Amino acid sequence: MSRFKKWAEREYSAKQRVIALLFEGIFFATVIPFFLATASYHLDMWFNFPRFTYGWINFIVAVPLIVTGLALAAWSVWVQFTLGRGTPSPMMPTRRLVVEGPYAYCRNPMSLGMIVFYLGVVVWVGSVSAAGLTLTFSALLIMYDKLIEEKELEERFASEYLEYKRRTPFLIPRLWRKKEVKH
Repeated sequence: MSRFKKWAEREYSAKQRVIALLFEGIFFATVIPFFLATASYHLDMWFNFPRFTYGWINFIVAVPLIVTGLALAAWSVWVQFTLGRGTPSPMMPTRRLVVEGPYAYCRNPMSLGMIVFYLGVVVWVGSVSAAGLTLTFSALLIMYDKLIEEKELEERFASEYLEYKRRTPFLIPRLWRKKEVKH
């Protein structure tokens, strides 16, 4: 955790953060989906898995998932960049705890957005292997969020994060807010 804390102590310029976001965006929004489509095609052929391609139905189901997932992830990144003065990268973390925007509804909206996006890619390519790869990636991402990122946030933001964690769901958004009962 000390490495994360050391990274968090350094302030990065907007230009440095934009450059980092460009590389991260290219990787997560193009390289991983390309790998997912290419690898799944070869895995499906190798294992003789059937594909679930139904023409326009795949397109009609996939596009809303892809657009919604990317929009949620982009909104999350934007809020981290503007309000938190950081990036999703552990090496350029936010300078303050971000609890506004999509973070008011769940603690990991960017992860949720990327999982929805990759599920859209799965439907688009219609591949059993792509579904398996996406579920594996999603499980690893959730484990990272839960086991590493949460501990780092607890260390950096202490009781402020613990209170946020208490009132905000981990991954599945609460689209309504509970009224706090004061005694």
